[in-house]
Amino acid sequence: MSTSEQLQKHHFMVYAPDSTEPGTLQRRLALRPEHLERINTLRTSGVLKVIGPTLTPESVLPGAEQKLNGSLLIAEASSIEEVKKIVEGDVFYTENVWDKEKMIITPMILAHPK
Repeated sequence: MSTSEQLQKHHFMVYAPDSTEPGTLQRRLALRPEHLERINTLRTSGVLKVIGPTLTPESVLPGAEQKLNGSLLIAEASSIEEVKKIVEGDVFYTENVWDKEKMIITPMILAHPK
């Protein structure tokens, strides 16, 4: 296969809001070490470019408590299916921390990549 025929890498944004079911925050906190171990491996390998939790809008008000409400990832992959497999392999997905019905995975262009 020539270089031009190799699969081109694209960037994908993943917005994974947390479930609103009772106990979600407790599950998130309990599963966080396992989640971070996998996320750090994917970051080190170059698959994940941007990673972090999202906050409620009121979390940025002066003196407000930061309340987590989801996750945002930017991944580099050959296809959206590859990104879906990455997401579906995460403990936050398998243990229903993330709301699978509201999750968004979409291609994007990084305007200012490193």
